[in-house]
Amino acid sequence: MKGRKPQLKPDDNTVEEVSSAPDWMTAQAKAEWHRIMPLLVERRILTEADMGSVENYCMAISTAREADSVLQERGHVYEDLHGNLRRNPASLVLKDAMQTARQLAAELGLTPVSRSRPSIREDDDPEDDLLQTSWL
Repeated sequence: MKGRKPQLKPDDNTVEEVSSAPDWMTAQAKAEWHRIMPLLVERRILTEADMGSVENYCMAISTAREADSVLQERGHVYEDLHGNLRRNPASLVLKDAMQTARQLAAELGLTPVSRSRPSIREDDDPEDDLLQTSWL
């Protein structure tokens, strides 16, 4: 994106308390929900509109853990009926779930790189922002 970046401001409709994980989630998805929700609520950047992304992130983490469990139990390859070695389909499930989780984690600010980006400012004082100072 070229040019001056817009100044981020907190949304007036931020989620202000940690809610219970949806009942339909697996135990692993619920555990991830309870791990990340306090962090997201504390940052005051999560709105009701973002809850679908949080749910999808938790489901992707749960799916990745389940696929990894299958791979640990059955191995990454198997022998088909003709004696050929084949890739366990769970490895593709794991790959897709990890990719989805990684993308959603970045969107939600759960990665080191996404957390290092300029945070949402609560003040509107342009004097504090050196990037807004005119040097001409």
